[in-house]
Amino acid sequence: MDWITTVDHKKIAILYLIAGGLFFGIGGIEAILIRIQLMKPMNSFVSAQVFNELITMHGTTMIFLGVMPIIFAIMNAVVPLQIGARDVAFPFINALGFWTFLFGGLLLNLSWIMGGAPDAGWTSYMPLSSSEYSGTHGVDFYTIGLQIAGLGTLIGGINFLATIITMRAPGMSYMRMPMFTWTTFITSAIILFAFPAITVGLVLLTFDRILGANFFDVANGGNPVLWQHIFWIFGHPEVYILILPAFGIISEVIPTFARKRLFGYSSMVFATILIAFLGFMVWAHHMFTTGLGNVANALFSISTMLIAVPTGIKIFNWLFTMWGGQIRFTAANLFAVGFVPTFVMGGVTGVMLASAPADFQFHDTYFVVAHFHYVIVGGLVLGLFSGLHYWWPKMFGRVLSETLGKWTFWTFMIGFQLTFFVQHFLGLMGMQRRIVTYLPNQDFDLLNLVSSIGAFLMGVGVIMFLVNIVITTRKPVNAPNDPWEDGRTLEWSIPSPPPEYNFKQTPLVRGIDAYWKEKMAGHTEMTPAEPVGSIHMPSATPLPFIMSVGIFIAGLGLMFSKDDFGNAFMNGLFNNYIVVIIGLLITFGAMAMRSLYDDHGWHIEPEDQDEKGVRT
Repeated sequence: MDWITTVDHKKIAILYLIAGGLFFGIGGIEAILIRIQLMKPMNSFVSAQVFNELITMHGTTMIFLGVMPIIFAIMNAVVPLQIGARDVAFPFINALGFWTFLFGGLLLNLSWIMGGAPDAGWTSYMPLSSSEYSGTHGVDFYTIGLQIAGLGTLIGGINFLATIITMRAPGMSYMRMPMFTWTTFITSAIILFAFPAITVGLVLLTFDRILGANFFDVANGGNPVLWQHIFWIFGHPEVYILILPAFGIISEVIPTFARKRLFGYSSMVFATILIAFLGFMVWAHHMFTTGLGNVANALFSISTMLIAVPTGIKIFNWLFTMWGGQIRFTAANLFAVGFVPTFVMGGVTGVMLASAPADFQFHDTYFVVAHFHYVIVGGLVLGLFSGLHYWWPKMFGRVLSETLGKWTFWTFMIGFQLTFFVQHFLGLMGMQRRIVTYLPNQDFDLLNLVSSIGAFLMGVGVIMFLVNIVITTRKPVNAPNDPWEDGRTLEWSIPSPPPEYNFKQTPLVRGIDAYWKEKMAGHTEMTPAEPVGSIHMPSATPLPFIMSVGIFIAGLGLMFSKDDFGNAFMNGLFNNYIVVIIGLLITFGAMAMRSLYDDHGWHIEPEDQDEKGVRT
């Protein structure tokens, strides 16, 4: 019950991590099944319909339900600690964000057992996603599930913005914030502007499919290209929603294990802001082949290539940070250092795709698949592994095995390169993406076999990480405050794991890398900015969970509102929107309870402030 009612950001971080890990595993299994199907020509391991469902669910699950919650897990665990706060600005909203995300993800994955998964690709282009070409409820699960999950992401982003703006410790100006907090801040701003676009698009697509509207139906005056614009106005900034936090993680890990201050801190901050700004200016480079015209193609080509400038600044700053440093190659740092050349590779192929004439050749081939995975897996996933190894002791009080961590890195990295490097050449030789099989003797056979072997090796790497977690869980909770000994930011100044109030006294920040600065001054603790006193804490509550259950029921009811169940009772429940109304009543009832009952929280008195660990 503690885990359902908790509003503690550290426990919500663990919930995000478990849910993200579950969906990441599901998406990974889907990827393995795809690679088994493609490992030899004319294979019949799965049917064409199941293959379409697998590629749709793999992309959707990994992007929206796998890596996003793991990012939110690290943000929840680390950001309040890095800014010297005792929690996020709105703990109740934080819990609501998690539960809506979880129930949205569960609804989407229920499609596998309730009539068929979505099969129109993760982009759900019209008219492929229309009722005419996708007759099951699969795309309905996609549109409604993502609306619910997206609601959680949106309110989570708003919460982080409010937290970072209003709850920084005294002395922590914007230009003294750690880089991970900066990237969380910018990422949250992107979420605020990008997610409403996809929400509107999903609502319109839902209206088209369930209520018979015609926003994207050419025969009735609609325009399918409109969907592509809406999707990519969200979709390209989404890439930066994913990769900027990884940039932040790398910017924390490399200085710690190089024992040097991050090179070019100010330029890193402004490069992050510039990437976010330009990220909203480039969406149509995904649509060159729709016939935008020469002027539009030229403008979007140039704006896309411009992103290489701030990204290049970051790459050089990481290299200059390592230059002359006393580098320790821990598992966390191996993932961070491995990130740099791999992400550069993804960036270079991105610049190639930014050229409209070249894109006409590469479009919808495996070259695009290779580029995308070099950015997302070679960039983001390596960044997440680095961050998890780095902050695991702070989250759980136990240090992950370094030996198993290094084996995880090498296995995953070699598997990754085998899987995706060869796909560049498959694309250049003309192999189309999203095809269920291919004829032999086109020089595709060997490269596809190598790619599939690499995918299995990546799977072995992930299993090693899970084994590492299980073994580490059996160890005692005895990690010191700063297990790496060279921690630079505020989270390393408090116990591992932190007490539920985080900081007994709010720290006074006197510069960039606040804890490192105190250590260099010969201090073992942060200088407090307030005397010891009573600490206010928010009350635990089941209302966020109940609200999310109501939204889940309403979504399910709307999806089946036109179906004939062959049963008068069921038809009456669903066709008259009674299930929808029940779901909305649950949600609005919980909202009313939250509004009418004035909960003042509770306090931890000074004599109770010596506990280690989290309790609700």
